Amino acid sequence: MVCKLSKSLYGLKQASRAWSSKFGSVLQSLGFFMSKADSSIFYRHYNGVSIFILAYVDDIIITGNHESDIQIIIQQLREYFSLKDMGCLNYFLGIQFIYSSSGIFLSQRKYIQDLLAKAGMKDAKGLTTPMVNSPPLSRYDGQPFVDVSLYRSIVGGLHYVTVTRPEISYSVNKVSQFMQAPSDKHWKALKRILRYLAGTLHLGLQFTPSNSLSLTAYADADWGADPDDRRSTSGFCIFMGNNLISWSSKKQPLVSRSSTEAEYRSLAYAICDLIWLQSLFQELKIPQQTNPVVWVDNQSAISLAKNPIHHSRTKHFELDLHFIREKVLHNLIRVQYVPSLDQIADLFTKPLSGQFFTRLRNKLNIVPTPPLN
Repeated sequence: MVCKLSKSLYGLKQASRAWSSKFGSVLQSLGFFMSKADSSIFYRHYNGVSIFILAYVDDIIITGNHESDIQIIIQQLREYFSLKDMGCLNYFLGIQFIYSSSGIFLSQRKYIQDLLAKAGMKDAKGLTTPMVNSPPLSRYDGQPFVDVSLYRSIVGGLHYVTVTRPEISYSVNKVSQFMQAPSDKHWKALKRILRYLAGTLHLGLQFTPSNSLSLTAYADADWGADPDDRRSTSGFCIFMGNNLISWSSKKQPLVSRSSTEAEYRSLAYAICDLIWLQSLFQELKIPQQTNPVVWVDNQSAISLAKNPIHHSRTKHFELDLHFIREKVLHNLIRVQYVPSLDQIADLFTKPLSGQFFTRLRNKLNIVPTPPLN
């Protein structure tokens, strides 16, 4: 949406739980529907006019394709609530929205600066990557870190930074695994992420106009990479047209007996997220021109997805096997091969060298701050 059609509101003098409950009831009385896929989203379609409302406690975004209808909704809400109209959407939950000729740019520069100050690293020297390739982090590394609460607080803050800086998702996922008993080496790894952010404060997530609304995903896994329990890391990222809209990096709950099994589980995670997005888009009447494509760099995983013959070696992950095959058989999802050099999801499964990391980061549309409109 263009700037003038995106408004930021703030609900005043309301208890959070009571506010949320009443707000939803009022919106439904005004003809809005609560999304079944995401209960924080409300929508209304009528006579070619679409209005969307996103509510997080008492912070609200309202947008749509007709400005006068947005103003009418705001006036109707004022009959029930004390609202403050913050005008054009510029800040929301610590995220800055910058409008340019290229599109909309999301930045958490100030939030990151506050996090650096909290860690005593306000003047830290920048680095080009958030994590080194080796050695891998282990729970048995180093000596116990003294300030456990600081470690946990900084990691929690970094989780929120991944909203606009998805390229640090893998690194944040790794340091999160030592929250219970961090060591000085884990703290050193955490500080490297902060140094990377200190050197890239000017970067953020860019959304540009696109002729296509089709969904495309990249799924990958790093088989048995954890030195402590040999579990694999799954990662995926999903684009709508040219724009990144969903991503994940997490350790798999079970040990995979082969790289194919690890990759197949990652493929299942990506497809689950695609199905959820399709459900959300259907509610919001966002048209899908083609069925989603998932790009994978493991030929064996692709063969399993397309081959109807049951293999005995797949018994231990049969649910994922049948789930994916059903989607592929009915042509709801297409699974295609991508060379490892172009596998964007590598960013979410392993530490990468500087040049490779930067190349894939650019593909996520993480770019420097554009000139203000």
